[in-house]
Amino acid sequence: MRYTLVIKKGQDGFLIGQLKELPDVFTQGLTVAELKENIADALEMYLEDMRETYQPQGTIVEEEELVFA
Repeated sequence: MRYTLVIKKGQDGFLIGQLKELPDVFTQGLTVAELKENIADALEMYLEDMRETYQPQGTIVEEEELVFA
């Protein structure tokens, strides 16, 4: 999947990054490179949390793990 990283200037020299498609995923860093590493970690933690707390409605017919490149 593709995500759009929106970068804004924060306080004390930090950059604030947020994913446009998933606004709950955000972080900060001192450089763009650091921010990109941090947003990848934040996205991984967000998706892990979503998997753990997912409560589907109805009867599950099939479950399959998909990998998107």
